Amino acid sequence: MVQITLPDNSVREHGGPVTGLAIAQQISPRLAKDALAIRVNGVLRDLTAPIETDANIEIITTKNDPQTSLELIRHSCAHVMAEAICQLYPDAKLVYGPTVENGFYYDIDLDRPISTDDFPAIEAKMAEIVAADKPFVRYELPLEEAMAKLRAEGNRYKIENAKHAKGDKISFYTTGQREAGSFEDLCLGPHIPSTGKIGGFKIMSIAGAYFHGDAREKMLQRIYGTAFADKKELAQYLERLEEAKKRDHRLLGRQLDLFSFHDEGPGFAFYHPKGMVVWNEMLKYWREVHEKDGYCEISTPIILNEKLWHQSGHWDNYKENMYFVHIDESDYAVKPMNCPGGCLVYKSRPHSYRELPLKMAELGLVHRHEASGVLHGLFRVRRFTQDDAHIYCTPEQIRDEIIGVINLAFDIYKTFGLTEVSLELSTMPEKHIGSVEIWDRATDALKDALSAKKIDYVLNPGDGAFYGPKIDFHVRDCLSRSWQIGTIQLDFSMPERFDMTYVDRSNREERPVMIHRAILGSLDRFFGILIEQYAGAFPAWLAPEQVRVLPISEKTNNFADNVYNRLKAANLRCEIDKADDKINAKIKRAHEMKVPYMLVVGPKEMETDTVTVRIRNQNEQKSLPVNDFIASARKVIAQRSLCLEFSGL
Repeated sequence: MVQITLPDNSVREHGGPVTGLAIAQQISPRLAKDALAIRVNGVLRDLTAPIETDANIEIITTKNDPQTSLELIRHSCAHVMAEAICQLYPDAKLVYGPTVENGFYYDIDLDRPISTDDFPAIEAKMAEIVAADKPFVRYELPLEEAMAKLRAEGNRYKIENAKHAKGDKISFYTTGQREAGSFEDLCLGPHIPSTGKIGGFKIMSIAGAYFHGDAREKMLQRIYGTAFADKKELAQYLERLEEAKKRDHRLLGRQLDLFSFHDEGPGFAFYHPKGMVVWNEMLKYWREVHEKDGYCEISTPIILNEKLWHQSGHWDNYKENMYFVHIDESDYAVKPMNCPGGCLVYKSRPHSYRELPLKMAELGLVHRHEASGVLHGLFRVRRFTQDDAHIYCTPEQIRDEIIGVINLAFDIYKTFGLTEVSLELSTMPEKHIGSVEIWDRATDALKDALSAKKIDYVLNPGDGAFYGPKIDFHVRDCLSRSWQIGTIQLDFSMPERFDMTYVDRSNREERPVMIHRAILGSLDRFFGILIEQYAGAFPAWLAPEQVRVLPISEKTNNFADNVYNRLKAANLRCEIDKADDKINAKIKRAHEMKVPYMLVVGPKEMETDTVTVRIRNQNEQKSLPVNDFIASARKVIAQRSLCLEFSGL
């Protein structure tokens, strides 16, 4: 007798082994049709896998677990693409085909280069396989028998992959029943029931890759694809990709004259005057909210003696990402992080428990060595400004301080229009400093704060910083892309390494707890995210140019100058377009530069001391007295509103 417990705690009894498919069929024909896999005691398995002992189960569908369903569909589609490639190119040797964030890829060894011109033929063959609705069938072989089979087939890549298998068996999957000529692949699984469950798919791109990243190996061809449960979702995804291309911060950075990159400094951004306006407005807001929240601001040197980085632990755990320099017969390092400098500031004088928590913030310029192949606009650079802060507190203050940082982060993200935020808790990595006991204590403190806030979070085992566990903030932009931005890291080790102390109520020296935190993270990266979030159309408070005055003709240039001067006097960032062009051409130029407010002035406006206001991306326009426009615009800007509209329009 096998007892099966469903998610609603109801129990079903079966006389012997039972499959997830059989259970789904008993519950309802609709569930059986929608089911993709089954989770047995928390482990994901094929729907046809036998359940031989009592178990808690969950039947996976696109409705109750869309993320898991999507990964299953994409993993299965990778097999379909591999089969299609092998049918079209029999000499192809399959290497490895995992899922990735937005789809999947398959590495293949094929002497004939595949190009985008070949994609339609591969997709057509994939469509045939999907339409055939072939089942994915799993079978297992004892380890030695499986290795003998692979050696006989002569695919060295699969042999090498199989060497990393755990256990005494190796699993394979066939597409269709296991028979002569059927496609099969070495795979852990699980898979969806059949190829027909793949709703929409597309091959996206091709790149080169080395086997296991080893440059001594032969260059392979990596073919990327994506798949969804239905064709509508695929179409929506492709539309988002097209929109993302329009929002590419590298293109908009050039178009709006915000920043540039040059061969003389690869990976180092050069900010232009208009880019610096946005940058400084970001910092102005950052400083305002941090001062209000009780932070003081410090600044530490960019270059510090190498001994400091040994003391902090960065030398043993991060030196491959650091730059070094020799000065006056001594070795120095360019800082990749701000933490050790902050520790020296703390140690520069004695501290009392009455001062704690002590919040020290730093907009620190850091340098990290990144491989040239991963550099990507402002998203991946070698020099950036980190909005760091370090909070020194007593153990009893940890929970309240963590909660305070969480609250501050949510408020800041909301101001920039980033309201979809999720949290991730990362625990002790294999390479770390400090004892397991200290790590457990720190991890429990973070869990306690998250529990107090009643915030759901994802656990990410083994991905903490080398000196402590961390909470990471992930935000989704308007295109549903996820960005890891902020972080909170709890550190008991660095205060020990730097012999940091405070005097407690009993006049005894104690160690403070050190909380590392960043909310925007890399300001450069955050700048790039904002450009793409807004498609370059910044809200008025951030816009490099907030208002542009557009005289209809030379006859109204003097009045346009008058309006311009009044705008400048009101501290509005404005320009005036006196070019000898028609007004429609001037409006078009202002739209291309994504100016929030355009003020058209002609003879009528000159007589009535008014302006005709056009708001970016709106066709409607209305006349307002100049002073009324100024007052309303200043109010929108002062409120840091994401909306350009104001009363009177």
